[in-house]
Formats: sequence, structure tokens, C-alpha cells
Amino acid sequence: MALTDFLNKIKKEWEVLKGENSKDKFFYNENTYPDEATAQREFARTKEKLFNVNSWSLLTGINSTFQLFDAQGNPSDAPRIQEGDYMQIILPATSIENWVTAIEVTEEEEAAQLVVRPCPKPEAQKNDQEGNEVKHFFSEEATSTFRVVREGTKIMGMEIGRNEVINNTGEQAGNRPILNTLISEGGWAGFQALQWDKITRYYVHLEEAKA
Repeated sequence: MALTDFLNKIKKEWEVLKGENSKDKFFYNENTYPDEATAQREFARTKEKLFNVNSWSLLTGINSTFQLFDAQGNPSDAPRIQEGDYMQIILPATSIENWVTAIEVTEEEEAAQLVVRPCPKPEAQKNDQEGNEVKHFFSEEATSTFRVVREGTKIMGMEIGRNEVINNTGEQAGNRPILNTLISEGGWAGFQALQWDKITRYYVHLEEAKA
């Protein structure tokens, strides 16, 4: 996607997301710097934070565990997620695995984003076992967009959730329909705002990870 197209798309979506009729979930934080040179320097660090998903687990307080897996389904310490990679997400106080795959990784000078969607567990796909079961409490139609933008001296971080339908029917739900309903309407419903506020604060350097 060309830079102008990407930035124009972001501007259009920004207007929709700010509107009262938006049905998407939207979480946002921003930080303003004294001059543009500082903001440019800090935005480079922002993009590193966005794409280094393993670092998200190092945030203090109540926080999920995020683990990067490569396109072959192997645990990865790579500092940057790629399209086709996987992420395992385990919510606090649980051992339940939730899986997403990266369907878009875009980086430009003034904006970057990562888009993921729920998916089967990588090993299940490789072994053709439970291959249709989406290991996530949302169905595979859902997407999460993690986006960062710099405008002048301001850096913005956001998470946009779309089509967040509970994964509790059909083959996708596997043996987890009740569990997925409980997570989505119970724990995640109360924790979602806290988690994405923490992540977006991290992107804009209002919060830092443990060393």
C-alpha cells in the first residue's frame, strides 16, 4: 500500500471512529512532545514497541501474556512480527490459550499498524488436528488493529476492535463454546479497556515495560 493511500485511509477511519455511530471498539492514548525533532525520535521507538509483541508481556500490573510464534508455529524471540506469524495470548489468572495471526504489518515514516485475527492453533493446522477450531473467544471474522501515528509533535497509539463476535457456534468453537462465552462476556468484557489502555499508553511512552 502506498504511503499516501495508507495515510488517507487512516484519516478517513479516524473520522469514523470519533463519530458517535461507530460500532467498533476503540482505545486511544496520546503524548505530545516539546518539538517535532523529539517526536520523530520517540516515534521510531514507538514503532519498535508496536512490532515487538513479546515486549507487551513485560508491562507491570495486571496484564496478559503475549508470545510471538513464527509462520511455522515455533516460539520466536524476533523483535518484529511479520505477516503470517502467530501470537499466543493468555489472559491474567488463566492458562487458556488464545491465538491470532498477523494479516497485515505496515510501516511508514509517520504511521504504522499491525492487524491480527483469531485463528486455529498453529500445531493443529500443521497436524490437521482440530484444524477448523479457532482457538480464541472471538470468531475468525474479528480483527484487532494496533496502530500508531505521529502528527507534528503528537504521537498517538490506538487499538481498534472490529466484528467482535463471540466464538460459540459451529466448527470454529470446537469444544469451547461455553468457555468462549464466559471469557468474552465475563473476564474480557471487564478487562478489555484496562488491557488496551495499558498497551496504547506503552506505545506513546506514558508507560514502560520492565527491563
